[in-house]
Amino acid sequence: MFPAMLLAPKTRSLSLLTLAVIAALSLWFVSAAILPEMLAEHPIAPVRQALLSSAVQVGFVIGALASAVLGLPDRLHPGRLFAACAALAALVNGALLFLPIGGTGAILARVATGALLAGVYPVGMKIAVGWGVKDRGFLVGLLVGAVTLGSALPHVIALGGGADWRATVTIVSAASLAAAGLALAVRLGPHHATSPRFDPAVIRRAWTDRRIRLAYAGYFGHMWELYAMWTWAGVAMAAAFVPVLGEGEGLALARIVTFLAIALGGLGCIAGGWFADRIGKDTVAIIALAVSFASALAAALCFGGPVWLLAAIFLLWGASIVPDSPQFSALVADFAPPEQAGSLMTLQTAIGFALTFVTVQAAPLVADQSGWPVLLALLALGPAAGLIAMLRLRRLSRT
Repeated sequence: MFPAMLLAPKTRSLSLLTLAVIAALSLWFVSAAILPEMLAEHPIAPVRQALLSSAVQVGFVIGALASAVLGLPDRLHPGRLFAACAALAALVNGALLFLPIGGTGAILARVATGALLAGVYPVGMKIAVGWGVKDRGFLVGLLVGAVTLGSALPHVIALGGGADWRATVTIVSAASLAAAGLALAVRLGPHHATSPRFDPAVIRRAWTDRRIRLAYAGYFGHMWELYAMWTWAGVAMAAAFVPVLGEGEGLALARIVTFLAIALGGLGCIAGGWFADRIGKDTVAIIALAVSFASALAAALCFGGPVWLLAAIFLLWGASIVPDSPQFSALVADFAPPEQAGSLMTLQTAIGFALTFVTVQAAPLVADQSGWPVLLALLALGPAAGLIAMLRLRRLSRT
């Protein structure tokens, strides 16, 4: 008998859901992971290189807002919605095998993939929180940790695929199809409830409620660096490692470190959720932002130095860059009226991912003009701003 069948319903469902999220989210960074091999086969302009990755963020924002306005998770069974979106995303991603490399069709396919993943990540979160109340910090951390691990997968898959980037695309597409099957086996928990559709009135509350405004600010600072780092860490490290180690060894090490850095963030996210239920969500966010800020600056200062040192810094950065992410959403849910919590979190997520389009798109252009150390230092501005916001929120919450 399949082992998951022997587990308690909550453990079984959350285990299957976690595996499904990891598998489906492997689609997010596949274009960044295979970019070196694609460039070796066909030249791609720097702007289009960035668009291949940032297009996913654009699609996600469009998909998230459309899903909220239409109330899809409320009117449809969330497990079935997850499965349908994961399966369609797999098919769209597979189109990269046939579309011109770096062409408009490939970029539009990435937009569509991002839009469909909006039916995976937020819907998975909705299913998870239906399984608990007191341990929701951990449950949200578990799902964001799964998102993080899934985001890391393409880098290690690309390493195994070698120069055949099409093999990587095929594998992650198959993984997303498998995720669709897993999602259909996930049950809904006893605390599952519907959320309201997007209410335009929440825009006013997001601005007038200082606690929510500060939680938003912390999240935006976090998002400023997160996806730019995840997208371009491998390219940045390759630029530093290849001159020292040679192309083959340098590129392989860059991919390994990128995978480990993102994966460590996923594990840190789960641990952060556990601690958040005990020492406070704001405390976990403050610690993560402070370490992430210091890591970004250290990466800028040590770029071009010893390979082992830069690799260690990126590992620390990866471990600290994401554990705060689920806590920002949990804080908004804590501060919001129950009837507006869903809409406020949707608005927070949509604006945050819209911001990532700017940073992901601008990153290679800044690096090309001013160098990777300048870019890495600029990314540190995000957690610095987020840290200030969260310290203010902590003082406000304690008074």
